Amino acid sequence: MKSGLAEGHNATIMTEVTPAMHAQFEGDVVHPVYSTVSMVYHMEWASRKIILPYLEEDEEGMGAKVTVEHMAPAGTGSKLEIKASVSKYERNIILTEVIVRDFKNDRIIGRGEVKQVILPKERIKRRIERI
Repeated sequence: MKSGLAEGHNATIMTEVTPAMHAQFEGDVVHPVYSTVSMVYHMEWASRKIILPYLEEDEEGMGAKVTVEHMAPAGTGSKLEIKASVSKYERNIILTEVIVRDFKNDRIIGRGEVKQVILPKERIKRRIERI
């Protein structure tokens, strides 16, 4: 990894809840609100944005663990801020704490942690080929 990444670095993404983000299984909507699946996706994306400027050309990040607490619903049209902050950076492991805030209702709707591991692309390729 390139130098410069440190605890406290953060990245934020904004999104608006759409019907495609509703809680659903096999196309059947269970609840017309922001799904936990979508929350995990956005948590991983915000966390990934932190590492992108620091990856060497021969490196890639891999998600290794996500913990999430979905605390409140957010309906269609809710504007969400997903902010990830580096809480720990050790060798090739980056942990980020992530907060999901619903601006429409001025509340936190989720929080969690994302663990990413930085590995050489070639090593990742070999691991995938063994599947």
